[in-house]
Amino acid sequence: MKSGHSFTLRKRIAEPSTRQKAQATFGHGDGHVAYLRGVTDAFGSEIDYAQLQKIYGSPKGTPETRYSPAVCMGARKAIISGAPDYSHVSTSYVERQNLTMRMSMRRFTRLTNAFSKKLENHEHAVAIHYMYYNFGRIHQTLRVTPAMEAGISDHIWSIDEIITLL
Repeated sequence: MKSGHSFTLRKRIAEPSTRQKAQATFGHGDGHVAYLRGVTDAFGSEIDYAQLQKIYGSPKGTPETRYSPAVCMGARKAIISGAPDYSHVSTSYVERQNLTMRMSMRRFTRLTNAFSKKLENHEHAVAIHYMYYNFGRIHQTLRVTPAMEAGISDHIWSIDEIITLL
């Protein structure tokens, strides 16, 4: 069972139609340099990718405050590779995903019992979270799992199936 599901998943992800769909809908970053390396490492140049780069500063005529957060003075869209649809360049999806992850996994909250002291444990926890989130959890708006909606899975994965991949 382990090898069958694993093989089927790899085969479906490798299909050009699935890859193209994933690439066309891939999210957009907020201009952070780490995203450039991550996207390039994961997809190479075969992706439609843009960033919304926010410009921060302090409004003129305001006293300089040391501990106040900077104000977003504007934003610009930058095409990184491919031909992304400008109407979809936004940080909303990324920020929502980050919030979902923080609220679902207390490991991202520093002063809790679940805080990860080892990077390896943290990486495994994040991988399990995303596997369950995309393959084992039905999303209200989709009425199926994201993996089923993308066409890379034909069923809702049970916890047992996910664990057998470990």
